Amino acid sequence: MDTEPSKDVESKSSTLVSRNITVLGRRTSVRLEPEMWMALRDIARREKCKIHDLCSLIHLRKNKDTSLTAAIRVFLMLYYRAASTEDGHVRAGHGSFDRMMKRARAGWTALGVNAAGGKLLTPETIRLRS
Repeated sequence: MDTEPSKDVESKSSTLVSRNITVLGRRTSVRLEPEMWMALRDIARREKCKIHDLCSLIHLRKNKDTSLTAAIRVFLMLYYRAASTEDGHVRAGHGSFDRMMKRARAGWTALGVNAAGGKLLTPETIRLRS
């Protein structure tokens, strides 16, 4: 694996995972969600480089006022957005908010999460919240 877990003990309630990475030869710690670490590993594998190399590139290209963690998240979104196609969206079942809600409900149920604090989650209740 390209990164090593931080020596810091993570809180059981935290969804963030802290890892040490090397950016331009300097060791630093980054906290990201496990899914973000998986995406970084996937991109590094696809691009035939190390996570450290990706993070160094992201650091060089980011706005000086943006944190490395935020820049990594933006990079991941832009990388996958650039790779998305209309055909891919159709195959993924995108294009229907009702379908998206069904997938979200199924995921929450599988995780044992009571979404919306026990309230019925519908497209209408989502739209009312925003």
